Amino acid sequence: MKINKLYRILASLILVSVTTTSAFAVKIGILHSLSGTMAISETSLRDVVLMAVDEINAKGGVLGEQIEPVVVDPASNWPLFKDKAEQLITKDKVAVTFGCWTSVSRKSCLPVFEEHNGLLFYPVQYEGEEQSLNVFYTAATPNQQLVPAAEYMMKEFESKKFYLLGTDYVFPRTANKVLKAFLKAKGVPDANVLEVYTPFHHQEYQTIVAQIKKFAASGDACVLSTINGDSNVPFYKEFANQGLTSKDCPIMAFSVAEDELRAMDVPPLVGHLACWNYYQSIKTRENAAFVKSFKKYCNAKGLPGGTKRVTDDPIEAAYFGVYVWKAAVEKAKSFDVDKVRQAVYGLKFDAPGGPKAMHSSNQHTLKPVYVGEILKNGQFKIVWRSKGLVSPDSYSSYLHTDGNVPKPTGGPNGDGSL
Repeated sequence: MKINKLYRILASLILVSVTTTSAFAVKIGILHSLSGTMAISETSLRDVVLMAVDEINAKGGVLGEQIEPVVVDPASNWPLFKDKAEQLITKDKVAVTFGCWTSVSRKSCLPVFEEHNGLLFYPVQYEGEEQSLNVFYTAATPNQQLVPAAEYMMKEFESKKFYLLGTDYVFPRTANKVLKAFLKAKGVPDANVLEVYTPFHHQEYQTIVAQIKKFAASGDACVLSTINGDSNVPFYKEFANQGLTSKDCPIMAFSVAEDELRAMDVPPLVGHLACWNYYQSIKTRENAAFVKSFKKYCNAKGLPGGTKRVTDDPIEAAYFGVYVWKAAVEKAKSFDVDKVRQAVYGLKFDAPGGPKAMHSSNQHTLKPVYVGEILKNGQFKIVWRSKGLVSPDSYSSYLHTDGNVPKPTGGPNGDGSL
């Protein structure tokens, strides 16, 4: 009996060993700030990518291989993004990386992805004026966010004066170039456009809000805000402290979503606006399931907020980016970057917020556009939506009026060619 018992134990150990070692794994990188000024926004993207990984692994993985995530924290330190990207590609040998939020972080590590012909899925709305064969941009370009938002303010609020307020880095400055070119094309005089920037993690907004109050005294002004990170909290707080409301001067934000509102005193913000390609309030069965799954995942993993967590546009874009990569890998029957890239082009898929598609050539995503109004519960009421999917422009037609745009960069040959 003792011999038989010993045999059974040895047999079970051998079975466990075979089961454990027979499962292959493919590594993916997760490159998001988990500390510093951008942690308020980026931590949730790490969380939802890990949720997608768990879902995929539970269903057998990709091409029979389990996904092994390698999580790094560039800590809102822009040069560190480059170092961490180098680590993921050359040391950890990841097949793909999901990450970055700010454009300065993306541009910091872009040369690394192009040098090594790596692949980055970038999930946050940005300024455009870029098309790298080593990046798939799953969020909005200016014609899918900035321009329709400004058009909305001109039409629905009859705005004639525009206060462009942003964080001082690539995205707000280039975004405002697009906005100024658009406003000029619509006949808005230069005197009716003010442009102001503050550093990352800026906290003192008394002087700026006082200037906005004076600027908006005529009753026909709005703020187009590209403030990023935790500076949004003191800005909106000071706006309310000085007695300004959405009726006096509505704020149209491009970097404030449901996740950022969790850190704010929401009631004074009611009526202010944001323009995105997804909201948690989208009423579909698929979106309800996604929201429920994310809350359940955060609670099960003991993540801060638990079941009180929310979904938003970058979270959805980060989530479906993993599934787009999975679908392309399975279509290509390979993890090879060049084969996966070709498989992504023109790919149609269902995301939590509804059907979307990858562009047939320019690395970006066809998406719907929504304008949302902030509600007391920290959610958005959708007040305007585009007719169907909007095709992305990697380069703005308002900055390239002759239609001549730079050719792509990166790729297998390093010169933008395939």
